[in-house]
Amino acid sequence: MVLVIFSAALLPSVYATSVEILMEKTTFRYCEKLFYTIQVSEVTGESAVIHIRDQTGKSSSAIPIPISNLQNPIPSMIPFEAEIFPVGKYFIDIEYSGAKNSTEFELIDSENICIPTTMKQVAFSWINDKMSDGFFIDAINKFVDKNIISIPDKINEKNLDGIHIPKWIKNIVGWWLEDKISDNEFSQAIQYLINKEIIVI
Repeated sequence: MVLVIFSAALLPSVYATSVEILMEKTTFRYCEKLFYTIQVSEVTGESAVIHIRDQTGKSSSAIPIPISNLQNPIPSMIPFEAEIFPVGKYFIDIEYSGAKNSTEFELIDSENICIPTTMKQVAFSWINDKMSDGFFIDAINKFVDKNIISIPDKINEKNLDGIHIPKWIKNIVGWWLEDKISDNEFSQAIQYLINKEIIVI
């Protein structure tokens, strides 16, 4: 009995830290946000390091992810936008405490309407009275595709002060900022209000 215990103590440990990437789904469309979970076998105090690369091999810079639990949800704050992410396969490579792993997902084309995330920062300023109605409409004109929201050609720097948006429309903008309505619903509402001249330009 003593011999068995002594022999076992001399055996090298075969246990090693492992890391996995658990995907919420493997197919994404424009406007959607990447979401995955990093699962580890132990918390070592080190950060995981990920790279996201496309099918051509182009890779992001190293992204350190603090690991504080065995399962660590990683939600992206920025949706996929056509101007930044071409359709195709993408790979997430991860390294953590000597362990490596990789997984893949696909970005496919869709008819989803996407408003650039820059516009949300502008909208936040506007609903908090840090920006005039005119500058808000001017920002839509500059940042949002004309096929999504079309602003009349007559807008220019000289007539921005004459633009008027009823206060209650801030409710719609607030719903959009809180993701209670989609980019598509928001753009349709704003376009309708412009067409009906409820938003006075």
